[in-house]
Amino acid sequence: MSLLPALAAAPVVHLNVPGASFRAAAPMGVLAVGGMVLLVVGSTLRKHRAGALGVLTLVFLAGSAVAALFGIGHAQAAFDSRIALDDFSVFFDLLLCSIAAVGVFASLGMLKREQGPAPELFALILFATAGMMLMAAAGDLIVVFVALETFSLCFYVLAAFRRNRPDSQEASFKYFLTGAFSSAFLLYGVALMYGALGTTRFLGLGVLPAAAFPHKGLLPAGLALVIVGLGFKVSAVPFHMWTPDAYDGAPSPVVGFMAAGAKVAAYAVLLRLLISALPVMSHEWRPAVVILAVLTMVVGSVIAVVQTNVKRMLAYSSIAHSGFLLIGVAAGTARGVSSSLFYLAAYSFTILGAFALVYAVAGPEERFIQIGDYRGLARRQPWLAVALTLLLVSLAGIPPTIGFWSKFEVFGAGVAAGLSPLVVIGLLSSAIAAFFYLRIVGLMFLDDPTGWTETPAPAGAGGGVGVAVATQTKVAPGIAFTVAI
Repeated sequence: MSLLPALAAAPVVHLNVPGASFRAAAPMGVLAVGGMVLLVVGSTLRKHRAGALGVLTLVFLAGSAVAALFGIGHAQAAFDSRIALDDFSVFFDLLLCSIAAVGVFASLGMLKREQGPAPELFALILFATAGMMLMAAAGDLIVVFVALETFSLCFYVLAAFRRNRPDSQEASFKYFLTGAFSSAFLLYGVALMYGALGTTRFLGLGVLPAAAFPHKGLLPAGLALVIVGLGFKVSAVPFHMWTPDAYDGAPSPVVGFMAAGAKVAAYAVLLRLLISALPVMSHEWRPAVVILAVLTMVVGSVIAVVQTNVKRMLAYSSIAHSGFLLIGVAAGTARGVSSSLFYLAAYSFTILGAFALVYAVAGPEERFIQIGDYRGLARRQPWLAVALTLLLVSLAGIPPTIGFWSKFEVFGAGVAAGLSPLVVIGLLSSAIAAFFYLRIVGLMFLDDPTGWTETPAPAGAGGGVGVAVATQTKVAPGIAFTVAI
């Protein structure tokens, strides 16, 4: 069953239903309550049991997912058309809950190997997920801004989870500064769009005739600034400079959650705003998106080749994948949206598993984070090497992994939309990216474990479950998911 009707059939959204809607707010509300409960429980317990708190976090995530499922078949524009309840938002609610659940599992292994405030970590994950879900369901630019600030503030704190390490503090500070700039761009763009349209709500704009849009003046400028603000969150070039530093300093399980969640939330807004609300302006925003896609794919892939730090390499890899996603956005078609949703789901679980395994290899405090530290890993930890190889091959887009099928769908949408030159650049960037992924695979299986005096400790039960969930979504499920969408 397709998950696209919310965007493809925008005119059927009921725009004349003001007022509150418990059904629309329930998924975010459950997580907000859960975060507060965790903080209260954490403040009353003398000894924090990470396992019990993790289970409680998963219970709230499951409750949020169930609340989201109750929204299927009840499409409405709630809270005076400021929050959308449709199949599009339900898909992102379920995806974000799944991302958070895998992030919790991966974090359990970290908490067992390092000392850290478990209640605060899990509460921040819940609050951040609630903000990202609100952003995916936003039908108003002010709601987009509020939601973005909600999960961004949580991410700033999560990046500095290791409070006694200078690199963690530096990562959080740089993330905060660039986040402040992105918020300023976004808010200024919202102001200009309000001046042009007289409203900040974009639900229903897609049903208006082209004559209703001022194509010169404030609206294009405002839309450009909004795209810039969201470009920071998706790590699009040239707004990507914070990404490698933030990824390098933050704990790897947390980085996986941040990398997946931020992209999902930001691309949800881009797809709803550009393709559903402003299709009549596609001749104005498409060239900008195409340029961003080219720069993002090329810069991310090329710079990743020269990295010697695995986390920084994955950071630039994340930048390149953002460029591939922009191809689906630039297509501006139903197939482009469908392929983008598939790509987001495939990429999210793959990058979560990759960072969980990076932490398993790096050990407590992540001392072994250089590419050379993976030399001979197959002889020391064969199953760890096999799982990481599967994830890296998927990120490279090598068949028959889910990464290949997601790229196949996005590139196919680009060709169908007349963006063949952009797709060619994407293929070349994928070929470059395959080099740095396969380089690690070669080191793990072909080199001797020289210089090693200790064996990486297991990822722990929580980390193992997180890796298993991520790695089991690679081959046959990828084909089935492609057909389903």
